[in-house]
Amino acid sequence: MTTAINLGGPADDERLLSLMARYHEERGLDYDDAHRAKVAAPLLEGSPLGAVWLIGPQRAPLGYVLVTFGWSVRLGGMIGWVEEVFIRPSVRSRGIGTEVLHAIAVTLGPAGIEALQVRVDGDERLARFCKRVGFGRTEDHRIMTDDLT
Repeated sequence: MTTAINLGGPADDERLLSLMARYHEERGLDYDDAHRAKVAAPLLEGSPLGAVWLIGPQRAPLGYVLVTFGWSVRLGGMIGWVEEVFIRPSVRSRGIGTEVLHAIAVTLGPAGIEALQVRVDGDERLARFCKRVGFGRTEDHRIMTDDLT
């Protein structure tokens, strides 16, 4: 892997919150700084309910991936939900997202995570990206799954 990823920690809060603001603005999500801080703080402090990875140089990250964890009866154990993936527009279309999601899957599989899932909700651009990464459609076509077992 050529793109570094680092598990986010408390010292990364300002960098992460700045990237999250850009992502939310780009996606038209009406979240304010207080909401972003409330969401990010537990994950940066090591909550077992999710994690954030910063992409690229730690001092000036190119983006981030935010994954939350839950239990799936259908899949028989813990799963990760890819909630947000953001890569700065200036470095998109270079394979960074694909590389990073593969690295996260390789990390989470041996840790007991059965699958990664993402909601695509009719976003065909996102669905094409997820398919390239290794996600497949489920019976519910709004969700794609990457089986890690």
